[in-house]
Amino acid sequence: MWFYEKKLQYPANVRRCDLAMAKFLFAQYGGPDSELSAAVRYLTQRYTMPIPQAKALLTDIGTEEMAHWEIIGTLIYKLTEDATPEQLREAGLGDHFAQHDKALYPHDAAGVPWTAAYIQATGDPITDLHENLAAEQKARTTYEHLISLTDDDGVIATLSFLREREVVHFQRFGEALMQVQEHYQHKHIFC
Repeated sequence: MWFYEKKLQYPANVRRCDLAMAKFLFAQYGGPDSELSAAVRYLTQRYTMPIPQAKALLTDIGTEEMAHWEIIGTLIYKLTEDATPEQLREAGLGDHFAQHDKALYPHDAAGVPWTAAYIQATGDPITDLHENLAAEQKARTTYEHLISLTDDDGVIATLSFLREREVVHFQRFGEALMQVQEHYQHKHIFC
C-alpha cells in the first residue's frame, strides 16, 4: 500500500477568484487527456506488462497522476471558492453549479462528463506504451495552452510543475518501451 502525506505534491496557490480559468482547468480534471484519464489508463494497463519494471512504472506513474488530479481539483476549488451562483452562471459554469454546486465533478472544459471511453488498454504492451507516450505529449500540450490562458503566477507555477512531470513521464515511458521491446527480442525458454 502507499503512504499518504496530507499535502499536495506541489502547492496550488491562486491570487484571486478566476472562474474562466477554473472552467479551462476542467480539461485536466475530467477531459480525455486529463490526469484522471491518465491515472485510470496506467493503473489498468499495468496488469498486461511482461516485465516487472514496466508494471512498477505504470503503477508509480498512475499513482502520481492521481496526485496531479488532486492538484488540479484544488486549483479549481480555490479559483471558484468565493464565487456567487450568478458569477458562476455568467462564466459558463451555471450548468455545473445547478448539478454540483461548487463540488468538483469530472468533466472537461466544455462540461462533457468523464467517460472510460477516454482510456485505452489493448493488452498489447507495445501498443499501450505508444498510447502512453502520446497521452503524455497531449497532456503537456494542454498544460502549455492552460499556462497561456492565465496571468496568475501561482497558477502558472503549478501548471508548469505539472507540465514538467508530463515530460518526465514521457521519458520514462520511452525507456519502458525499449525494455519491453528488448524483452520480446529474446527467446524465453522455461524448463
